Amino acid sequence: MKRNKRFVAITGGIGSGKSTVAKIIAEMGYPVFSADTVARGIYSDSEVYKKVAEYFPDCLSDTGVDRKKLAAAVFSDSAKLQLLDGITHPAIMQKLFAQMAECAGEAAFAEVPLLFECGADKDFDNVIVVMRDVSARIDSVMRRDGLTREEVAARIKNQYDYERNPNTGHTVLYNNGDFASLKDGVVRVVHEILGGSKS
Repeated sequence: MKRNKRFVAITGGIGSGKSTVAKIIAEMGYPVFSADTVARGIYSDSEVYKKVAEYFPDCLSDTGVDRKKLAAAVFSDSAKLQLLDGITHPAIMQKLFAQMAECAGEAAFAEVPLLFECGADKDFDNVIVVMRDVSARIDSVMRRDGLTREEVAARIKNQYDYERNPNTGHTVLYNNGDFASLKDGVVRVVHEILGGSKS
């Protein structure tokens, strides 16, 4: 598919600071989208709803898909989770790419938490992987979500392991300093990716 602009993904593990990176890029004047925001409304898509109703009929309510029931149904069943992801992820990415294509400018950025898990990295021109020390990630999520250290560590363990998987060909951005250092790093990598300052 021919594009009229560069598509750049922002990803990283829980607590890495990818949302902060996305916010900095937005403040630089670039359009930034979120896969999570698209995902929140995905069950209003008629095709997605039809498939969820077919495979998860017990997870419907009078108003549509009961997200709590659906989450409970797939939480401890990897086969069901894979099935649900197979229904929702393609639809989420399709809507996300449509939003990115419609915006003005030379580049569009998108925060995509499950980028590698759903194999969507190959659909972007560039990927920014936000890396951060695990201890700092745990502390950040504990503060943000009110979870215990053990709960956060368990979530990290179940996620894609950015430390063990080589990020060959992708732009790695380290978030191990203060906000000013992170901001400087974001400006640098954006200019590297786009080949200079914003036109």
